[in-house]
Amino acid sequence: MTSRTVFYNIIRFFFLVFLQVLILNHINLGGYINPYFYIYFILLLPFGIPRWLLLVLAFLLGISIDIFTNTIGLNAAACLIMAFFRPLVISAISSGPESLIGDTPTLRNQGIKWFLYYTIILVLIHHFALFYLEIFRFSEFMATFFRVLLSSAFTMALVLISEYLLYPKGK
Repeated sequence: MTSRTVFYNIIRFFFLVFLQVLILNHINLGGYINPYFYIYFILLLPFGIPRWLLLVLAFLLGISIDIFTNTIGLNAAACLIMAFFRPLVISAISSGPESLIGDTPTLRNQGIKWFLYYTIILVLIHHFALFYLEIFRFSEFMATFFRVLLSSAFTMALVLISEYLLYPKGK
């Protein structure tokens, strides 16, 4: 990783934590839709990041959110689960290392189909872990499942809007 990449990721980390804590945590539509846009940080980490560093950064991201929201490690656990599966998801949806264009997984670099598979799978993994750890019982399985799907769709919409705004397709 270059020093430029490290700098951008540090800025992105703090920006997303503050955005989540100050604005997005206060959005709760009907009790079912909660955007968790902070996971965009994990989605945009470079392909070549060492696995140990990926897990450390995911833990730091999750615990930062937990500190501000008083959720006792729920976000840290969900981020760690998401980060653990990230390399597996990248391997599963890529035809090989030569198919990974650029050093970060963006819509512009990888294309819409690859990016959608990548993002949908990882957002669902994060949201399933977060919401089912939070509820921690099967008696509300369907209500929690519905909440996972709606919140995932809202988070995905924010990720896609950000991709189109931050990484516009060149001519």
